[in-house]
Amino acid sequence: MKRTKIKELLNSKEEQKEVLVKGWVRTRRDSKGGFSFIEINDGSCLANIQVIIEHSLKEFSKVDKQITTGSCLAIIGRLVVSEGKGQKMEIQTVFIEVYGTADVETFPLQKKRHSFEYLREIAHLRPRTNTFGAIMRVRSRLAYAIHQFFNDRGFAYLNTPIVTTSDCEGAGEMFQVTTLDLTHPPQVDGQIDYAQDFFGEKTSLTVSGQLEGEIYALALSEIYTFGPTFRAENSNTSRHLSEFWMVEPEMAFYDLDDDMDLAEEFIKYLLLDALENCSEDMEFFNQRIDKTILETLQHIIDNQFERLTYTDAINCLQKSKETFSYPVEWGLGLQAEHERYLSEKLFKKPIIVFNYPEKIKSFYMKLNEDGKTVRAMDVLLPKLGEIIGGSQREENHDILLKRMKEANLDPQHYWWYLDLRRFGTAPHSGFGLGFERLVQFVTGMENIRDVIPFPRTPKHAQF
Repeated sequence: MKRTKIKELLNSKEEQKEVLVKGWVRTRRDSKGGFSFIEINDGSCLANIQVIIEHSLKEFSKVDKQITTGSCLAIIGRLVVSEGKGQKMEIQTVFIEVYGTADVETFPLQKKRHSFEYLREIAHLRPRTNTFGAIMRVRSRLAYAIHQFFNDRGFAYLNTPIVTTSDCEGAGEMFQVTTLDLTHPPQVDGQIDYAQDFFGEKTSLTVSGQLEGEIYALALSEIYTFGPTFRAENSNTSRHLSEFWMVEPEMAFYDLDDDMDLAEEFIKYLLLDALENCSEDMEFFNQRIDKTILETLQHIIDNQFERLTYTDAINCLQKSKETFSYPVEWGLGLQAEHERYLSEKLFKKPIIVFNYPEKIKSFYMKLNEDGKTVRAMDVLLPKLGEIIGGSQREENHDILLKRMKEANLDPQHYWWYLDLRRFGTAPHSGFGLGFERLVQFVTGMENIRDVIPFPRTPKHAQF
């Protein structure tokens, strides 16, 4: 007999003589009338389905003590209209089998609510809670919507390398990949001889697929990558992960305005998709996590993003009467407190800040005619801050080479990147969206470690 998911059963408009449901026990309640009421969940939706078991059932006496919170069951029964409140359908059991037990004394999820800090310590079991089940369903839907958005617009999906020899950001915070004997690495003139390593040179885990993405954008016109990236930054904040997923489109013939247009359209599309296709889970977040999340998302969808230059943003911050922890000066980066003030208090909607000082941005961003700023842009959301960072890429070979040297990067390591400017160069742009920050914003979760299945942070790689 084929199993039916709980989501389908609860949406059924007709009673059925026989259904098979499988899942994990959330609660059990026994009545004096010789019945047990079992709430079962299989992860297909937020809601449980109620299973009624008569104690006179042949198999019940054998499995009675095994039916506890956390145990896994298979139930065959009649799907009928529920006489109780809270759900339309329920199952009257005719057969029961216990797949796996969960000891009452040691199963960690006995209580209905646990702190998120505690649940991070049992990451292998936290998906069985309502909150984390809902997070992962929304995360899954958002990933699907990302592919749908770009596919509908003719973008090619590209898989860029995870192991790389180039540092896209030039920050040097990369995880090294090696097969050398770390206790006695081969050396030449006191330096590690990477010529004897697996790839014949020093390699690391990627911090971005952008540079490789540009190669294919300058052949296929419009591409996007969606994959894991890594940053060896020793940061233990609620906003940072060491392993995270990035969405990075690269588009030939786009200027900065085109780039900003696409970024705004992209965010609105994803938020609307979550509201339309994850309504049950989104209502849960609105009730339990952030009572304004539905209103916030709809407000973003309905309003045009504010656009202002970095210079104007600095002027707005300096004219404000706010007391900031970090200084506000032209030439310094915008901190989270600055970003949130602009988006939450001043404009009260998403903003796009563009034309940043050349000194605080990456070498590949196109230099403006003023010689001081580059065609970079950041999309800032209320309650979160930066969600997207992007730019028009520098297509001029000589200017790019000069900026590489100023950033103390060896041009020989980027010879192929420079070649793109020698052979058929073209204006092009792109941006990167941190997927976990998107999920965090959509669900209202405060800590980014709670929106990825297995968070990787300093001193933490257990699960």
